Amino acid sequence: MPEDAKWYVVHTYSGYENKVASNLEKTVENRQLHDLIQEIRVPTETVTEIKDNKRRDVERKIFPGYVLVKMLLTDESWYVVRNIRGCTGFVGPSSKPIPLTDEEVAKLGVEQKEIEVSYSVGDSVHIIDGPLEGFVGTVEEVDVDKNRVRVTVSMFGRETPVELELDQAEAME
Repeated sequence: MPEDAKWYVVHTYSGYENKVASNLEKTVENRQLHDLIQEIRVPTETVTEIKDNKRRDVERKIFPGYVLVKMLLTDESWYVVRNIRGCTGFVGPSSKPIPLTDEEVAKLGVEQKEIEVSYSVGDSVHIIDGPLEGFVGTVEEVDVDKNRVRVTVSMFGRETPVELELDQAEAME
């Protein structure tokens, strides 16, 4: 395999996103195409709706009418995806699939990168990135789900809380 799998956007009939995704998964399973088509996602978010004074958590599609597919683009994989019932084609000029860039994938939150945190609350950390690079602080709070760490840094003789991303700080030895 000369290239890595990339994320592509597939256009579907509105309301058929889950049907297209499940049909595509079945086809991949039946034809043993796991090496070509690796992942299929319908991006959703959970929203709290209030109707008649009742709270309800509702799962809503972020991009109605679209399915994200991580695959190696070959004639076979293109044909399989393109001929799923409910699929109208790939997003790109004249249905020529254009992969999402790494920045777009990161912004969409499609792929979660696992970050190993070598520090915990109360540890001293060295800030290695951002405007406070080179400062040393104490960890106050670690939120792995939100990719955030709150560090108290001593600046100008004052303790100042700073929020950083998890990979902007490293444990001191």
